[in-house]
Amino acid sequence: MTISLSQLLEESLHIAWEFLERTGELGDGAEASRFLSEKIEAMIRRGERSRLALSNRAISAYQRFEVNSSTASTLGVRTSA
Repeated sequence: MTISLSQLLEESLHIAWEFLERTGELGDGAEASRFLSEKIEAMIRRGERSRLALSNRAISAYQRFEVNSSTASTLGVRTSA
């Protein structure tokens, strides 16, 4: 079964979003959506087609991003978007 790349992006984003929401790790919705979409889209451009691989890697990247963002804000360092 072949799905379109836009559907692949949408489904992978949905999986990542649901996981982060259920675990309470989802921060600002707009920021999270933009971050996850950009990460998943970049991986699709590099040839990844597995929804689970896309969503899992996006989740891991988002978790690292959130840790770095919260560490920077604790230290009073400004982060750029």
